[in-house]
Amino acid sequence: MDSESTSDAIGSTTEHAAPVNGAAGSAASENGAITLDLTIERDTSTPLYLQLAGGIEDAIRSGVLPPGSRLENELALSKRLKLSRPTVRQGIQELVDKGMLVRKRGVGTQVVQAPVNRQVALTSLYDDLRTAGKAPRTEIIEYRIGRPSPEALDRLQLSPGEQVLDLIRVRYADGEPLAVMRNTIPERIAPSREALAASGLYACLRERGITTVLAHERIGATIADEEHAELLEEEIGAPLLTMERKSFANDGGVVEFGYHVYRASRYSFEVTLVDS
Repeated sequence: MDSESTSDAIGSTTEHAAPVNGAAGSAASENGAITLDLTIERDTSTPLYLQLAGGIEDAIRSGVLPPGSRLENELALSKRLKLSRPTVRQGIQELVDKGMLVRKRGVGTQVVQAPVNRQVALTSLYDDLRTAGKAPRTEIIEYRIGRPSPEALDRLQLSPGEQVLDLIRVRYADGEPLAVMRNTIPERIAPSREALAASGLYACLRERGITTVLAHERIGATIADEEHAELLEEEIGAPLLTMERKSFANDGGVVEFGYHVYRASRYSFEVTLVDS
């Protein structure tokens, strides 16, 4: 049993509460904050603050708490759920740290856009966002066809005289900037600027009969410099995720290589591990 269960009163004041892992309903109070139907279980090993955080997170992901909505304040929440204020504060902080909630002076605790959780697989970010129910949008920052750099010449295994497309895009999800993507592509297969603004790179390549079947990928981390901070609407020094990728087509040729930077507060990679 959680150590706080002796100081937190047993029971919840909601009469028709849904389990904490599946908030079923909500009601807007007079001040515009949303009151969730939640039940906290005292006879489990799961800490109370994690139960609270899990219930709020489920409500965000299910749409019960849409982006921009406000939670009732910590004092009201602690009284209604019979939890201590430190427990409520810790549960909310879990979701602030995940980038799902934000505390605003004079406003309260507010829901931000749900973060994108992406499986590490050979897919495009554009396709993944649409699958997740997000509205992707692309802003083309640079679209330049010219001579390849020595790195591009080597990585793309180009023939003498071949040119490349150097591409920089900002990918948005539901109106928020999510990633800055730099890619270099052989000019002979490069999609048009208009096509790339309307769809993802891999979808454009598929329309040309080019299917990516293999990629080498490296995931890392960095901090936002002045350029990335401006493009991603982050503070300078904010944590960012990075991904380097080199993709191969079904004929064995190199399709593209890229360096992508993602907002750590809005994006995560997910990997499934299997014991060999």
